[in-house]
Amino acid sequence: MRTIKEVLLRQRSHMFEWVPVALALGIGWYFSLRFEPSALFLVFVSGGLFGALILARFLGEAFSPLALGSAAVAAGFLLAAHRAHDVAGPVIGWRYYGPVEGRVVNIDRSSSDALRLTLDQVTLERVPPAGTPARVRISLHGDQSASVVPVPGLRIMTTGHLSPPGGPVEPGGFDFQRHAWFGQLGAVGYTRVPVLASAPASEGAAGLAVFRMRMAASARVQDVLPGDVGGVAVAVTTGARSGISQQALEDLRASNLAHLLAISGLHMGLLSGFVFALLRVVLSLIPALALRINVKKTAAVGALAAASFYLAMSGGNVATERAYVMVAVAFGAILINRRAISLRGVAIAAVIVLCLRPEALLGPGFQMSFAATTALVAVFGWVRDAKISTGPKWAAPVVGVLMSSGIAGLATAPIGAAHFNALAHYGLLANLLSVPVMGAVVVPASVLAAILAPFGLDWIGLWLMGAGLQWILGVGTFVAGLDGARSFVPGPGAVVLPMMALGALFVILWRGRLRVAGLVPVLASFVLWFQADRPLGLIAENGALVGLMTSEGRALSKPKGAGFVARNWLENDGAPADQAVAAARWPAGGGQLPGGMSLVHLSGKKAVAAFSGCAADEVVVASLDTPLKETGCTVFDPAYLQSTGAVAIHETRDGLKFISVRDLTGSRLWTHWKDERD
Repeated sequence: MRTIKEVLLRQRSHMFEWVPVALALGIGWYFSLRFEPSALFLVFVSGGLFGALILARFLGEAFSPLALGSAAVAAGFLLAAHRAHDVAGPVIGWRYYGPVEGRVVNIDRSSSDALRLTLDQVTLERVPPAGTPARVRISLHGDQSASVVPVPGLRIMTTGHLSPPGGPVEPGGFDFQRHAWFGQLGAVGYTRVPVLASAPASEGAAGLAVFRMRMAASARVQDVLPGDVGGVAVAVTTGARSGISQQALEDLRASNLAHLLAISGLHMGLLSGFVFALLRVVLSLIPALALRINVKKTAAVGALAAASFYLAMSGGNVATERAYVMVAVAFGAILINRRAISLRGVAIAAVIVLCLRPEALLGPGFQMSFAATTALVAVFGWVRDAKISTGPKWAAPVVGVLMSSGIAGLATAPIGAAHFNALAHYGLLANLLSVPVMGAVVVPASVLAAILAPFGLDWIGLWLMGAGLQWILGVGTFVAGLDGARSFVPGPGAVVLPMMALGALFVILWRGRLRVAGLVPVLASFVLWFQADRPLGLIAENGALVGLMTSEGRALSKPKGAGFVARNWLENDGAPADQAVAAARWPAGGGQLPGGMSLVHLSGKKAVAAFSGCAADEVVVASLDTPLKETGCTVFDPAYLQSTGAVAIHETRDGLKFISVRDLTGSRLWTHWKDERD
């Protein structure tokens, strides 16, 4: 029987692959805390890091990696803490209404399809510069026909409503406050009045120049390719999705083709791979060059340059950065005569991304990208090392696409279901029909369009690109229309995904038969997921909506209003429905809670004014502040909910239990702000 020392020594040559795992554990530790670490706490963690490094020198070859892993965990914690403080900026702590002025640095669309502007260099009335957010985001509602056309760098002014970024719609839900904090977004809101230009578009920094170039490219693509085809073409070239209709988006999601819209590993790999192959062929056909230079390495440099340009044009989101780092590592390996694609390369990419943006760990983009890449590299590596035949050579492309789609789909399906509460049952079919077209037609055509653009002939490449995208959209519509194309699942608990990921990583990274032990936490995570109970009741963070679970599904207190909250609640239940349908389930006179208690929702001034009083066995939710709490009943009004966030009601053996967002998130940098008004 092998000793622990022998087992650990066998892992020695593969320890680097565990570095990003240890970093992720430290980052997850930081974000899981319910308090903001003090300076003394950070000093303690720093001491643990250096202590572990010193200890590693004395533990010997077998056990020193354990100490180094502990140091990496501490390093991940400190990286996350540093990043959180480094991006710190003012967040307004009240509802602001008044003049808003700033420079346009991003243009996109909200989930309700409203044009949305992100501004920096912000000026707010009666708010000193020290208390003004670095960035604000406003949606344009109402009649905007008299508004100026927003362009990158334009300084605009309007009158708008702003408020702090909202917290999770329910305890344990997606934390937009945290997301906004790391994006330095200090206020969000809307305007219903025209947007005016207060100063011409400035040249600004290099980032704005790239932004303008992206917007110009988007406009050109949509001039040649109108409709959803042009919208998808823009999405895969510049990262902007505002030109795609909601119906097309739904079809792509239902058919598991929405990942084609995100500029990630697939697009970056296809584009850089195509450029690499093209340059190798072209240079090899020129004897004067082929005999004097290393064609393979020269092609790698050219492909990396093309990938860099694509990164700039795409807007540089986390998934694209991750893909670019992977490509850079792969081509860097070619330049130093190493294997281009390996788990070590994936680990290097993960370390770089986590060091630059530790908060990316919590997002679906990072999780799905690295899950797919790690699974693909691991499985194809096993097939290669075991010399498993995949059939005749002529069938290799078909088998490769089939395996890639299946492996990536299985690796990302649980993550997608956890974040988006949906499973696409015919996703493999849709990807088999679409991914080859993306690689053989769309990506080469986009490169051709870029090459021909200086000569005014880019329409040739764009026309070919449009033909390929028309096919992909058709596949999405066809598959989405099949019976049972998509099903919905409830959201999992907080420990499910981390447990699943650690188990799967143990199976992939560990060397030896013990790797099968990783299947235990994977299976346990699915058991926990299926046993998770949804809250009996849900209360929105401003008291505007209440949801109560019934035998027919969740009943909502209003047929309209708070639509974003309603949609998320129903999706998290695994049973999305129209808000009006869910509102029809709401019982007249209020809902009934266990123990003879009743749940009453007072929405609007009239409802609050007409409510005379409440008894001790009533839970009252009001959309306006009310003195009802003085009568002895349980009251949730905006004044109270401001300190707690959204509330979930659970039934326990001891009676009803109220759990708020703040109970789970605690007091962090992104959960409380000061009133900085003059």
